[in-house]
Amino acid sequence: MSKIAIIGATGNVGSRLIEETLRRGHTVTAIARDTSALAQRDGVDTQNLDALDPDALTAALAGHDAVFGATRFATVSEPAIVEPVKRAGVRRLLVVGGAGSLYAAPGQRVLDLPGFPEAYKPEATAGAAFLDALRRERDLDWTFVSPSAEFVPGPRTQKFRLGVDELLVDGSGRSWISFDDYAIAFLDEFERGAHIRQRITVGY
Repeated sequence: MSKIAIIGATGNVGSRLIEETLRRGHTVTAIARDTSALAQRDGVDTQNLDALDPDALTAALAGHDAVFGATRFATVSEPAIVEPVKRAGVRRLLVVGGAGSLYAAPGQRVLDLPGFPEAYKPEATAGAAFLDALRRERDLDWTFVSPSAEFVPGPRTQKFRLGVDELLVDGSGRSWISFDDYAIAFLDEFERGAHIRQRITVGY
């Protein structure tokens, strides 16, 4: 059993990570500005704090076996997560990534495709910068887990594919993954540690 801190625990992804983490017998420290939406339950400790407060975050992360980052890149940059993790003495970091930095074709990132929605560009660009910064990080055992292009509510099928840097597309031409199946892949990676200091992606 591991003790895991989840930053951004109340979001669509963070809440699924809590469920999958508990399902596997680990304990969770759920961190968000306001955790009141999370039900009190065995195995979950809630902490209300701002991820941009480095001292508070460092204190909250101390004593954990791993940290899962599930925050928005446009508001919480790589140093805001990585530095407190390192100061807290935690070595394992897994980050909920984005699809924008995946490659749709050789040398062409999804976020650079014609028609990529302008509304999503700030977050996608910040996510790509976060990944670039992680790739220079040598003190942490990090993994950046990118979803597919569509990251949506859906079934928990337990059937999906893993990739590395290329966008995954199913037989119908759709690139997608449900929050629940993504959480399964994320916890698989935590428990197996098969892609240390790498980016992986999950899709159908």
